[in-house]
Amino acid sequence: MAAATSKSAPPIGVAHFSSILLPPAEFAKAAARAGFSRIGLRLHPAFPGAPYYELPAGGSAAGELKSVLAGEGVDVFDIEFFVIDPSFEASLMEATVAAAANIGACRLSVCGDDPDQSRLVSNLSDLCRLADRYGLAVDVENMGWRVTRTFQDSVSLVKASGARNAGALVDGVHFFRNGGTLASLRTETLWVKHVQLCDVAGPAPVTPEEMIAEARGGRFAPGEGELPLKELIAAVDGCAAISVEVPLTGSAPPEVHLKNLYDKAEGLFGPDC
Repeated sequence: MAAATSKSAPPIGVAHFSSILLPPAEFAKAAARAGFSRIGLRLHPAFPGAPYYELPAGGSAAGELKSVLAGEGVDVFDIEFFVIDPSFEASLMEATVAAAANIGACRLSVCGDDPDQSRLVSNLSDLCRLADRYGLAVDVENMGWRVTRTFQDSVSLVKASGARNAGALVDGVHFFRNGGTLASLRTETLWVKHVQLCDVAGPAPVTPEEMIAEARGGRFAPGEGELPLKELIAAVDGCAAISVEVPLTGSAPPEVHLKNLYDKAEGLFGPDC
């Protein structure tokens, strides 16, 4: 069963990318044992060749996962990852959205990568309508190498979509490395529905290749780097779901890695937060 969180910490989730080689049921078990009460799952590839898992509704894998979730007391929070690029068609995502709803997910995570702003807004709106039919919401995450590069870009896209179920996802690395400030966050807190904790140190990468390398292999556990994560948590003031995303890149067993992530994230919450 999932370990109890401290009295001062809210429910904390963990992204599948933190240990992506674990299939969903195994990931759920490992996350629960580490202390997490929510998980994200990657049911759609974030980039060509990226690992992901299919859990079609009615399939044995989905059934096994739901049994594990019930037994471990863990919920599925978000499903990754949709890139809204020029070739994106929301209707082609319906099977994945249906699979997400089937396992109890609440939200979908996306990024915007289409230079045609009108088409980007239209495609996000289409995805939000599709998601809404299944009782899901959609969060836009900014990334430095994408068209939706900054936090303000993601908020502007969400607003332009006009979708009642659209929000912004604030990832610690992508937020601070691409010009995000706590002041700007406080002015747009209403739109922030999900915060992913992670840490980095040293000069910010400049080229897209360097940004990708840091995001996929250069993150630290929360509190092990230089980002003002306690202040970030305070800025959203309990209005957004909290999770952790730090890919496992070393030789540590996944269970050890996930336990460290949980302990470090939990340690950010306290009287001074």
